[in-house]
Amino acid sequence: MVLYLLCGLIRALRKCSVMVLLDLSAAFDTVDTVDHNVLLNRLNALAGISGSALDWLSSYLTNRTFTVKSETFSSDTASLTCGVPQRSVLGPLLFAFYILPLAGIIQSFPDISYQIYADDIQLYMSFMPHQLDRLATLVLCLTQISNWLSSNFLVLNANKTETLIAAPPELQPKIEQEIASFCPSAKANIRNLGVIFDPALSLDSHVKTISRSCFFQLRNISKVRKLVSTADLEKIIHAFVSSRLDYCNALFTGLSKTSLSRLQAIQNAAARLLTKSSRRAHITPVLQSLHWLPVEYRIQFKVLVLTYRALNNQAPSYLSELLSPHTTSRNLRSTSENLLAVPRTRLKTKGDRAFQAIAPRHWNSLPSNLRLSNTVEVFKNHLKTHLFIQAFPP
Repeated sequence: MVLYLLCGLIRALRKCSVMVLLDLSAAFDTVDTVDHNVLLNRLNALAGISGSALDWLSSYLTNRTFTVKSETFSSDTASLTCGVPQRSVLGPLLFAFYILPLAGIIQSFPDISYQIYADDIQLYMSFMPHQLDRLATLVLCLTQISNWLSSNFLVLNANKTETLIAAPPELQPKIEQEIASFCPSAKANIRNLGVIFDPALSLDSHVKTISRSCFFQLRNISKVRKLVSTADLEKIIHAFVSSRLDYCNALFTGLSKTSLSRLQAIQNAAARLLTKSSRRAHITPVLQSLHWLPVEYRIQFKVLVLTYRALNNQAPSYLSELLSPHTTSRNLRSTSENLLAVPRTRLKTKGDRAFQAIAPRHWNSLPSNLRLSNTVEVFKNHLKTHLFIQAFPP
């Protein structure tokens, strides 16, 4: 979802853009939220769930009780007729069904794009610098959202709602003034599902945050290096460091050399910690011996796996819609070899970073037998071998 949002913002870089991340006050924790009867009705009427499936969900939600315990004290048991079960797999999904009517409200404003994931609701719109009056549409949409939330026992927390404005400096105060009733202050950086966005979409702040977090983890891991085996140490490094490097790394295409070097320095430090290599030792043989793809190739790997899944109906439709097959009237080679159309980009450094631009370029550069892999597991195995040879030529 974050990848799709970044694509939308990149396409609008020549315009002014406003992104609003709505915050719901204790969406899952408030006792009065998510009335079970209302939820079941919406599951049936809006989602089309009926029969035994609806009966199963009804059984899952009804006759729930709760009690409060503190040391030896225990409160009376009370019935729980509202709320979704905490820390459950179904919790975010059921909450998404409960707020499903919100999508209809937002869709009535064609100028506004949106993404909803559980209680994370984000709106964004783009307009030309002379079209500031269109912000009234955004304010009206936010007003209707707030009214609907209030009538459904949910509260929009304006103080925690974050706004990012990408516009010329002289226009930013005017834009802030227009949306001040719902968005008290715009920020230079906002965190969206764990990714820090900045107005220029450089992701430099996000990379700096990753760097601080990973080196903090590496310092802690170094203290227990002598207490665990090499195999366990590698698992710990992957759990606390590699996972942070790989999180949403499809967004890192087209990063500045400085930011990419920061990320590579993290992986280099992790490899030296694992292998007890000297800081002066050349890092390429170390990474090769560990069979670790360098950061740049890990980014390509993620983009290509997403592309394969999108082409084989294993990814969300909003990603699949960004790709189209390459077709010509004279040559059928593109059809037989599963090539993709490469769109023209007007912004060379920013436009080329969008998924619909970078994915076809990487995809078309692959050998045809790799593009025609039967399963995603076969594709991933052969792709890693292909990228490994590119990263460490014989």
